[in-house]
Amino acid sequence: MSSSTVGGADTSGAFLATPSRTPSKASSRRQQQDSKSRFEAYNRLQGAAVAFGETLPIPEIVAVGGQSDGKSSLLEALLGFRFNVREVEMGTRRPLILQMVHDPSALEPRCRFQEEDSEEYGSPVVLASAIADIIKSRTEALLKKTKTAVSPKPIVMRAEYAHCPNLTIIDTPGFVLKAKKGEPENTPDEILSMVKSLASPPHRILLFLQQSSVEWCSSLWLDSIRDIDPTFRRTVIVVSKFDNRLKEFSDRWEVDRYLSASGYLGDGTHPFFVALPKDRGNVSNDEFRRQISQVDSQVLCHLREGVKGGFDEEKFKSYIGFGRLRDFLESELQKKYKEAAPATLALLEQRCSEVTSELARMDSKIKATSDVSHLRKYAMLHAASISNHVGALIDGAADPSPEQWGKTTVEERSQSGIGVWPGVITEINPPNATLRLYGGAAFERVMHEFRCAAYSIECPSVSREKVANILLAHAGRGGGRGVTEAAAEIARAAAKSWLAPLLDTACDRLAFVLGSLFDLALERNRSHDSECGIQGGNMDGYVGFHAALRCAYNRFIGDLAKQCKQLVRHHLDSVTSPYSQVCYFNDFQPCSGQNAPSYKFGQASASSFFLELSDTSSASHDVRRDQENIPPEKNAQETTPGKAAEPLKESHITIPETPSPDQPGDVVYGVVKKELGICNDIGPRKRASRMAGNNKNSDYRMQNGGVLFGNGERSGSAYSEICSSAAQHFARIREVLVERGVTSTLNSGFLTPCRDRLFVALGLDLFAVNDEKFMDMFVAPGAIDVLQSERESLMKRQKILQSCLNEFKNIARAL
Repeated sequence: MSSSTVGGADTSGAFLATPSRTPSKASSRRQQQDSKSRFEAYNRLQGAAVAFGETLPIPEIVAVGGQSDGKSSLLEALLGFRFNVREVEMGTRRPLILQMVHDPSALEPRCRFQEEDSEEYGSPVVLASAIADIIKSRTEALLKKTKTAVSPKPIVMRAEYAHCPNLTIIDTPGFVLKAKKGEPENTPDEILSMVKSLASPPHRILLFLQQSSVEWCSSLWLDSIRDIDPTFRRTVIVVSKFDNRLKEFSDRWEVDRYLSASGYLGDGTHPFFVALPKDRGNVSNDEFRRQISQVDSQVLCHLREGVKGGFDEEKFKSYIGFGRLRDFLESELQKKYKEAAPATLALLEQRCSEVTSELARMDSKIKATSDVSHLRKYAMLHAASISNHVGALIDGAADPSPEQWGKTTVEERSQSGIGVWPGVITEINPPNATLRLYGGAAFERVMHEFRCAAYSIECPSVSREKVANILLAHAGRGGGRGVTEAAAEIARAAAKSWLAPLLDTACDRLAFVLGSLFDLALERNRSHDSECGIQGGNMDGYVGFHAALRCAYNRFIGDLAKQCKQLVRHHLDSVTSPYSQVCYFNDFQPCSGQNAPSYKFGQASASSFFLELSDTSSASHDVRRDQENIPPEKNAQETTPGKAAEPLKESHITIPETPSPDQPGDVVYGVVKKELGICNDIGPRKRASRMAGNNKNSDYRMQNGGVLFGNGERSGSAYSEICSSAAQHFARIREVLVERGVTSTLNSGFLTPCRDRLFVALGLDLFAVNDEKFMDMFVAPGAIDVLQSERESLMKRQKILQSCLNEFKNIARAL
């Protein structure tokens, strides 16, 4: 720590200020009493902060350094007695907060340990040798519980003694290069990370120890200290085991150059040079302190007499010896206490106010557990607010941020678990797939994606055997519509098997989009009032109610999905029914007359106007691929998707009505067109009226029907025409299903209930129950006891903080 930071003017006066006049004994006693009061207040506050997990900017000294650099010996010297701390490697696994209290009446040290997770201190430890055992047992118990090699949770020990200064030091685990046998390999990194975390707060003073035998250019841990405190503004550097280096000095210039350390630490940073007794024998506390003082005298004597020319005492004497370091640390910490008192007082007032508010909320919760009407009221308001926010999100709200809460199409597929559309082998990439959308926008994007998927499926190929079985069975029943009926039946069967999974997938994807709105509605509810301007009350902490509300919402969306699946399946059954006329009325049919039905479908469907808003200039966006997925647009002259645009030939209208081995394969068109030419005479009645007259001819032809699908020259022509006709029918079924029924059904089946019936459904699920069942969401078994326990803890915290606040108010008056 630089001299300007430490004390003020010159170096020596920085640590032991010499006033111009000797103060009176009464004034000195008053200053000591004020200093002790501040120290006691901070010790009590520190103990409370550790127990309750408070984060308070309490001035503290953090001892850091490598293992075996002398931290444990220095702590024992500061305490004024030994307790064999090195035998348990105290500073290697858990931090130890040493609260040293100078008490002239304590002729023997009184040490007490703070209980784990409590502000109370245990009974005094009589034997000094038992201190190491307590530290060891507590460390092992916590590490076993947490299953770790080190832990940042500190042990707090209060030592009251007539021969120790008023100091609070946090002893940290020593830096190591390699984990010892049986420990995880990352232990050194964990220790370094924990020490940095403890030393980083700006209100803490760093006490960095390094052995004198290590040159500054070879220091292993100096760079780590620079990472924490780059300018050493709040760092006190201590060169330990200084007596090991003394014998290397012969001339004054060598000593002065070493003591300055300016080449590596900077001109404003002056280390302390400390040596302590090496005798680890069983000596009394008085003898231990006498040895410490004797070592200080021997070091100064050697520098004065054993070095030619001595050393620059005026510049460096204040930095040599343990006694100088102890006095500096005590005065520096007291100065920091005095400087921090106003900020600490303000923070304490703030924390006391916050704890009082928490206690009031806890009392309100405990009271609410017996007030059913109170809970019902605010629970209903909360559910109504969530429902309103869901409706707003469906209608196009853009809050919360879509960048954070929205999903791209790829993310939607991944998170919903529905990666692909069944039966679709091409990649479906709808417009705006790369944008993060939610709510109504995401719903419409899925709808468009469904259209793209549906129009990418064509009528699958059918085997010759299957066509033959269907066709010959129809022809065997007589009539001239066998080919038409066979093609239509093939198309209907294909539509049922290929489009049904698409409809189920669309419902599941839309249900996922709506289900995701619950979390967004919660987020909006946190930052907005309800639309009616009514506060929903404080429902935080009622985990059971929030879980029940979420389950009720998920059930509502799940029920909507089931209903929509049934409705769209009903539409599919309707358009694939044998009684449906979809397969018989096409845009190319040459119907005429006043009774000719005219089915004009909306060729410019809603999907055609789905705007592309994403960045089409990106390399990953293929415009042509998107256009392939867009449903085709037609005018009156265009054909249904999958139809051939070939003009009708005259021969197509004059072909006989039943298949014959003598006719070419394109008879299918003839049959279709001739039957469709008389649009008001269609169906089983016409087929039945012709069966009698054509029965003989039909029997003959069907007996030879195998020619159509055998190995003759014309065998492929009839089969290909059947498949072509089936593809046209499939395209018409698909178009009618997608454009007429499914789109409006899904919109009305999902969105309308979410807007109009969500709150009613949630209300019936959550609130249409008796009081006992309703209270199960709020008061679980043992919940009252938990609330009472939390209240007692808050009351204890409030009492301790209020006591500390009163102490600091008295200190502030004395400053």
